[in-house]
Amino acid sequence: MKFKVILEEGEDGYYVVTVPSLPGCISQGRTREEALKNIKEAIELYLEVLQEKELEKMQKAEVVEVVV
Repeated sequence: MKFKVILEEGEDGYYVVTVPSLPGCISQGRTREEALKNIKEAIELYLEVLQEKELEKMQKAEVVEVVV
């Protein structure tokens, strides 16, 4: 998967990275490379949690067929 990220240098010299398509998915690093490595890890964890939540929802859901 590919995600567009926003990479900005903070006032403290650290790089801050956000993922607009994944609300709340934010990371940082001392260098540009470290920040990008960290956001990749953050995205993977974000998607893992999202998948677990979807599975929980589906276990509680009822599948019904509707004819139109």
